[in-house]
Amino acid sequence: MDINIKTLQVTLLESTTNVDANKVPPVHEEASLDVLEQVTVVELVGDIDGSTASVVQGQVLPLAQTGGKMLLDMTQVPYMSSAGLRMLLSVYRQITAKDGQVVLVGLSEEIQDTMSITGFLDFFTARETLDAGLEALKVRAALPT
Repeated sequence: MDINIKTLQVTLLESTTNVDANKVPPVHEEASLDVLEQVTVVELVGDIDGSTASVVQGQVLPLAQTGGKMLLDMTQVPYMSSAGLRMLLSVYRQITAKDGQVVLVGLSEEIQDTMSITGFLDFFTARETLDAGLEALKVRAALPT
């Protein structure tokens, strides 16, 4: 199991609605604010099972900060056991307890199905790509990734 951790400088996005009487439905626009924040991107590579879940948890949980934003990139995780699901739930609880946000990116179809059937997917925001994950966190990368 490899774990790569990056910190991205991002700007907050504010969603605004412009109402034009001639257009239905209203037009939604995003305007970036000049507030720089950080998003911790954790790229996981390999299986998350009974032998690796505690290693992942030990490295990811300390990254949870009050009000922090974390994106777990799981595009290179082909398999996750129940130990991996428990690890994800621990990460979710730790981050949300500190008023933070966590988004999962790139779940394989098998992992997504397992998480859906077990109800774990209800806890998370899941997106297919890094850009979609950043958008879900309402941020935009200010520096190239």
